[in-house]
Amino acid sequence: MKKLITVIALALSFSAAAEVKIGLVNIQKVITSIGEGKSVMKTLEKSFKSKQKEIKAEEEAIKKLQQDYQKQSSLLSDKAKAKKEDEIRTKIGTLQRKTMEYQKNIQNQEKQLKKPILEKLKPVIDEVSKNKSVAMTFEVSSSPVVYAEKQIDITEDVIKAYDKKHK
Repeated sequence: MKKLITVIALALSFSAAAEVKIGLVNIQKVITSIGEGKSVMKTLEKSFKSKQKEIKAEEEAIKKLQQDYQKQSSLLSDKAKAKKEDEIRTKIGTLQRKTMEYQKNIQNQEKQLKKPILEKLKPVIDEVSKNKSVAMTFEVSSSPVVYAEKQIDITEDVIKAYDKKHK
């Protein structure tokens, strides 16, 4: 009797599963496509370019030091060579730390700027999913769904709904 109930329950679950539509949304594409997201991306790009400009200037200064060292190394005493090498290593280390700090700062800035968008995005995704009769919606890049018979990409609908709701 238990086996019969299990088989019936399993059969019902398979027929119910065949009716389920899975929604997929590319949140990164949504963020880069909506008006508010484009503004965030421009702000991040400005920050990145200014930091990148500073780093390139320091890289050029280090290259010049290295070239000067190579030209003068045959004329320098061992003590002077060691001092120059130490100076170059110190500048390289400082540049590496600064680069990592800039990357961390830009990532934090990105989180802070995207946070309000993501908070407003969730209800929009819920609404679009309901309108499309989607049982579950997954983010494309982190989706554990490899295959679903009935899947719908709702990304474009989410972009339109978000821009309409949050002008």
